[in-house]
Amino acid sequence: MKKQHITLTDEHRTYLEELTAKGTLRAQAYKRAIALLELDRGKTFTDVAQTTGVVIQTISIWAKKYQSSGLALLTDKSRPGRPVEVNGEQRAKITALACSEPPEGHGRWSLRLLADKAVELEYVPAISHTEVATILKKTNSNLT
Repeated sequence: MKKQHITLTDEHRTYLEELTAKGTLRAQAYKRAIALLELDRGKTFTDVAQTTGVVIQTISIWAKKYQSSGLALLTDKSRPGRPVEVNGEQRAKITALACSEPPEGHGRWSLRLLADKAVELEYVPAISHTEVATILKKTNSNLT
């Protein structure tokens, strides 16, 4: 007989089965839910790792986290990101630049052009086109 790594409560099993049947979970949460259900059915770490496409060590970690914190395993705690380097004044200048006439030879501003021009005009020391997109998205600018 195979070692059963976890035993779900009836309530947790039903919840996970309903959750996975809906198909509205993020991929990571879906994999974790499937892994828990498979482990509850007596599958080995190796089998569950193959089913979910993750390494055996990850399955082991998920099993331990379920035993210590239950279904909280399905969601990650928020992680602090890199601090914001572009202040409000700089964001306003970049947004105003995006509203201005594009450079000669261009029909409209591209994100890369905006990023390059913002650095050239010394609005910011450095900025990526993806950060420019984030700034414009947050200000509801539909210029890109």
